[in-house]
Amino acid sequence: VQFVESGGGLVQPGGSLRLSCAASGFTFSNYDMSWYRQAPGTEREWVARISSGGNIKNYADSVKGRFTISRDNARNTLNLQMNNLKPEDTAVYYCKRHNRADSWGQGTQVTVSS
Repeated sequence: VQFVESGGGLVQPGGSLRLSCAASGFTFSNYDMSWYRQAPGTEREWVARISSGGNIKNYADSVKGRFTISRDNARNTLNLQMNNLKPEDTAVYYCKRHNRADSWGQGTQVTVSS
């Protein structure tokens, strides 16, 4: 099982980024998937979840209305569209099967700063 996250970068407050996660080593379409993030000096936290078929989505209160999770089961890809970014969104973002003891990928750094 492997996850490769990409799409992070430096953006000004109010800006947008789109993260992607390439998953391999399992049948992607069978599993709920989630995005997580970890800011410096803090615990890793859950950000958003999407059901295996893509029809059910849940978000942490801190990102609700600003972030949108999506998936492409044909391409084994998970996405996170992040709009109206805030400095407190600065973190390394990771993807993983929801509630599974998978190893973490390398993550992708998102920095929101003026």
